[in-house]
Amino acid sequence: MKLLCLSNGHGEDAIAVQILRRLQQHHQAPKLAALPLVGEGRAYTDLDGVPIVGPVKKMPSGGFVYMDGRQLWRDVRGGLLGLTLAQRRVVRTWGREGGAILAVGDIVPLLLAWMSGANYAFVGTAKSEYYLRDEIGLLPRRTWFEKLESWSGSVYLPWERWLMTRKRCRAVFPRDGLTTRYLQKFNVPAYDLGNPMMDGLDAETVTNAEETHRVLTIALMPGSRSPEAERNWEQIVKTAAIVRDDRPSRAIAFLGTIAPGLDLDPFCRVLETYGWQPSESRSPVSVSDPEARRFTLGQATVVLTQRAFAECLYRADLAIAMAGTATEQFVGLGKPAIALPGTGPQYTPAFAEAQSRLLGSSLVLLDRPEKVTDVVEQLLGDPDWLQAIAENGRRRMGDAGASDRIADYIMQLLS
Repeated sequence: MKLLCLSNGHGEDAIAVQILRRLQQHHQAPKLAALPLVGEGRAYTDLDGVPIVGPVKKMPSGGFVYMDGRQLWRDVRGGLLGLTLAQRRVVRTWGREGGAILAVGDIVPLLLAWMSGANYAFVGTAKSEYYLRDEIGLLPRRTWFEKLESWSGSVYLPWERWLMTRKRCRAVFPRDGLTTRYLQKFNVPAYDLGNPMMDGLDAETVTNAEETHRVLTIALMPGSRSPEAERNWEQIVKTAAIVRDDRPSRAIAFLGTIAPGLDLDPFCRVLETYGWQPSESRSPVSVSDPEARRFTLGQATVVLTQRAFAECLYRADLAIAMAGTATEQFVGLGKPAIALPGTGPQYTPAFAEAQSRLLGSSLVLLDRPEKVTDVVEQLLGDPDWLQAIAENGRRRMGDAGASDRIADYIMQLLS
């Protein structure tokens, strides 16, 4: 048994790794290989015994060519067409040799899986019916163009559904139950096994120390790609300063989650620009990262970490976020997030608005930082709202364990 995993993006690579790691644990594990279609696929380097079997290349757009058409020409000049053709040849060779394919992401890996001639399964990470509707019905949209998005009866367009209903498409794993139910209406072999995005958040190191209940703790999430993350960070720090200024005599802990691949120094410089001072003293809310950097200003503390992402998510009461996957994972833990649109290429106003539809009441989208204090006070003073947010987030993002369930189902298909 041979299985090739196609994925197209940093978040998709991470989800694919979760599933492949579970497949490796089966007593009759298939021979696994990977082909990241966007970027260099660094997430796969943490997975022993899964080779990358085709050409990979980091593109100028950073993988957001589909969000910003202006990036397309830069990617074409950077070798996008040649890379795509080479990857297509690898996929077709895999299919001729009798291997199966697991596509993770959007229509690009799904299309390549179909073109391979092999049997395939699809993990749909990019789309959800929550972008268009909730359990009650279609969401109100402002313009006729936005209303047109629901013209085909599903967030997945007819040509995407066509690829999912081919005989060689053995299973589709949407990211939530609502999307599964709508795809099943179109005879797609869709199975609601949960969202693997919620896997890999290890909470074993998170303790329930009493100190964490006495301090308002806010996660700060600027995204993972430079230089956008640095621009987002300045916006987030400005917003955090407004929260701190509104509570100058009360202790607040901010937990900055900085992606491992980024240089930490620019984030530190932004903090110092806003008056934060480096500190060696212990933070009222600590994380198990010996290389974390700490800053203080009055009664407030900022901890910057590149190794304790899950801890920050579990410890925080709420988040100020300008990120994609990280924001969704935080909301999936049943917690509220406050978002501010940036300049992109990922976290644009359009992306933030779409994410607010995806996450519903769990994401509060602000048009300017000055509104943050009112939202924080309302959240902290309304337990019924917090309970509704918790239920909403868990329903839309699902429980952990989806990677195990998807791996088990794939093994059934391969056997």
